[in-house]
Amino acid sequence: MNELQVREAIARDFSLGTDAVQSQENKAEQTNVLIIHAPDVLPGGGMASVSYVFGFKSKMLIQIGLSWSKATDAKMTPEQLYSDANVLQSHFISAGYEPDTVATNMPINGGILMFRGSDAQQRTTMLILQGAFSQGENNQRQMRPTALLLFYVADAKTPDVYRLAPGSF
Repeated sequence: MNELQVREAIARDFSLGTDAVQSQENKAEQTNVLIIHAPDVLPGGGMASVSYVFGFKSKMLIQIGLSWSKATDAKMTPEQLYSDANVLQSHFISAGYEPDTVATNMPINGGILMFRGSDAQQRTTMLILQGAFSQGENNQRQMRPTALLLFYVADAKTPDVYRLAPGSF
């Protein structure tokens, strides 16, 4: 989809006017990003920030990102973030991703990769529960979630973003 088509989809899907859509440029990647705030993208999941990223060369949609946190919804709790993460993880596990691309519940810097998988067209979905780790009872590591991030990426291996040409610098 191009930017106009995405703007039309935003108006149709979320009943948001043009004034509710923010546009910004990612200077490093030289991509354009549209950002909205939408309630219950995940039913009962709270207010989310949704970003639509358009490619450097193609100007077509290359990524959609969603985030849930206190910054997007003042009523968000760690329990709600865990619940949303588990609902989405369960959905993605049964969604038919290529089995050899699926990873779940992997500790990463600053959180847990709840799900990563690619479909037959190599489109990738990533679900990350961010938070701070601490030592709990019986010396168990516990995480207090602060945000939930969901990314749909058209081409994770060779994204359409600006890169210096080899030998140009």
